[in-house]
Amino acid sequence: MRAEYETVRIAVEDGVAALTIDNPPVNQMSSQLSRDLTQALTESFADSEIKALILTGAGTNFVAGADITELQAIKNKEDAFQLAWTAAELFNSIEASSKPIIAAINGNCLGGGLEMALACHYRVAAKGAHLGLPEVQIGVIPGAGGIQRLPRLIGLPDALPLITTGQSIPAEKGLLMGLLDELDDSDGLVATCLKTAHRFISGELDRDRRMTKRRKDRLPGNEEKKALIENFRTKNAKRFKGTIAPFKTLEALDKGLSDDMEADIRRDVDLFSECAISDVAKNLIGVFLNTRAAGRLPRINGVKPARIKKVAMLGGGVMGSGIVHLLINNGFDSILWDVNEQAVRKALKSVRKTFAFAIKQNKMTDQDLEKLLGKRLTTTTSPEDLKEVDLVIEAVLEDMKVKQDLWKRLDLICKPETIFATNTSALPITEMASALSDPSRMIGLHFFNPAHRMQLLEIISAAKTSIQTLATSVAFARSIGKTPVVVNDGPGFYVSRQLIALFAGHVYLVADGVDQNQIERAVKDFGMHMGPAELDDLTGIDIGYHVRKTFEQRLGERYTVHPLTELIYRTGCYGRKTGSGYMDYSGERPVPNKKVADVAQKYLSDNGVSPKQVSDQEIVDTLLALGINEAALMIEEGICDRPQDMDLAMIYGAGFPSYRGGILRYADKWGAANVFHKLVELERRYGLRFRPAALLKDMADSGTRFYRE
Repeated sequence: MRAEYETVRIAVEDGVAALTIDNPPVNQMSSQLSRDLTQALTESFADSEIKALILTGAGTNFVAGADITELQAIKNKEDAFQLAWTAAELFNSIEASSKPIIAAINGNCLGGGLEMALACHYRVAAKGAHLGLPEVQIGVIPGAGGIQRLPRLIGLPDALPLITTGQSIPAEKGLLMGLLDELDDSDGLVATCLKTAHRFISGELDRDRRMTKRRKDRLPGNEEKKALIENFRTKNAKRFKGTIAPFKTLEALDKGLSDDMEADIRRDVDLFSECAISDVAKNLIGVFLNTRAAGRLPRINGVKPARIKKVAMLGGGVMGSGIVHLLINNGFDSILWDVNEQAVRKALKSVRKTFAFAIKQNKMTDQDLEKLLGKRLTTTTSPEDLKEVDLVIEAVLEDMKVKQDLWKRLDLICKPETIFATNTSALPITEMASALSDPSRMIGLHFFNPAHRMQLLEIISAAKTSIQTLATSVAFARSIGKTPVVVNDGPGFYVSRQLIALFAGHVYLVADGVDQNQIERAVKDFGMHMGPAELDDLTGIDIGYHVRKTFEQRLGERYTVHPLTELIYRTGCYGRKTGSGYMDYSGERPVPNKKVADVAQKYLSDNGVSPKQVSDQEIVDTLLALGINEAALMIEEGICDRPQDMDLAMIYGAGFPSYRGGILRYADKWGAANVFHKLVELERRYGLRFRPAALLKDMADSGTRFYRE
């Protein structure tokens, strides 16, 4: 009688053992699976009846990575080393087995799953499966042999981007690259592998020759290898800035790919261990786990979301067309409404444009697009055509009266259970909902531009939004591939208010004599995609000014618009859309705009301010202290109270560097007392805008953190 294992099933047929990995939900590598698989392999190796083995997965995954919570819990290098070395030894034993082992890759084969498959003697994948080594995305490197084996199969030039970026590839591409030996339909996968097993048993295929470690024909010579790696390092230095894992991967490749692969893998495990205990890895793992848990709110726990099948989009501008892209690409029957036929035609043109990249990448054809539009999208200028939809998303003119008039009309047309969602980025949703007979059906769905690419969906619960409406909206967000972050209604909601606050210190620094260019550089060096001036120019200085004035009116004296901001607004230079803002865009490349620079210089002269030398760290501390303080104020006001969601919102909605974990994870690392004392210092220098929130003072006094795990 064969042994039974918690995560592995064994079935033997005609001398071939099929080992099926069954470790829900995604067959992830874990300590339990490593133990079970080691024992199941040992049993199979010792069984004289078994001549060959097949490794496959239950369900739709082969092995889709590792149990991240085990990695998150590791505190020291020794434990990290042991975790990775256990897997490395397991995969080494697969490769060194005296019996041929075939990987039947039935679905996603990622991380440790691909490292396992690379150690097998033959690889067959189901069509549509995806393969990759995504470890760098959580701040570590493949630590169980993947770095050493992948280049042997596909060559170093192709392996470099896959390992250092963590991108996955479809099985079809894997076959062309040499990563796989065959493709098959999922239904016939195991049968194909059985035939392959008998080719080994008969001697037609030679196990020794098919060991990956013996493949050297695609490896470059030592000098060529070093040149390839150094060129890749230089080319991607900016992309990898702030991270550790890509550079450790390059080190592993530079020192590895030798005749002694076991020694190379042991070095990889050591490098993996260094990464695993770093702040970067802990931050990225936190982001990964928080993303997976996004939208799981206690207040909607147990509430069954309504099913959304048909969605109406009001307005086909830049935002509306991006949302339509999302809807039809994710299988929703959609109706695009706009004010007249001309607007509808323009909107359809914009929708088609959102698919241009996919067509250029050969992921779809023009004919595929027209077929998709014909199947999923209807256009109209009549609100009466929306009577059967389950959800209406509005992205029309940012004017309260225009929006409320439209909602009043739809209130009389749509089903009582239809959810009404506004994409407004500034208007109060509670006030907007007052136009409805039942305000509980209204919610904010704040998409970020471009809507079909940005990962975040900020979901705003108004004063009377029902739990049912909220639960359905969260489920809808997931169904279109978005990360849902739920906040309560308030000026700027969370992301807009936080981003403006984070960069609000910029004008105080400039008014204090700090060089504008240094501020931009320091912010980018910290890891943000844009500096404050560049962002203002992109989004519109006038728009930013009006949002700040709204904050001033609705949030009080703390938010009084700075005099220098007023002067810059009065220049009429509003950014890229007017040809100039902080920069002049009239030439081949942007240059500083003299008109704005002169206004700033006059302000400094009138106030007797001389140029001021400060460190880049002082600039970053000033901006971050203000941003952290704003988060504390919003927690106090009940806008949001989940640090993990607030951090996700800034990472996915505003470009805060993920390797820093988020603004509140950064605050915890800095320490509440240090943030508080910095704000006290800045308030003395710059005034009320920097006054510490009561919550921060309490945290400083008690030694508590934003994250309470």
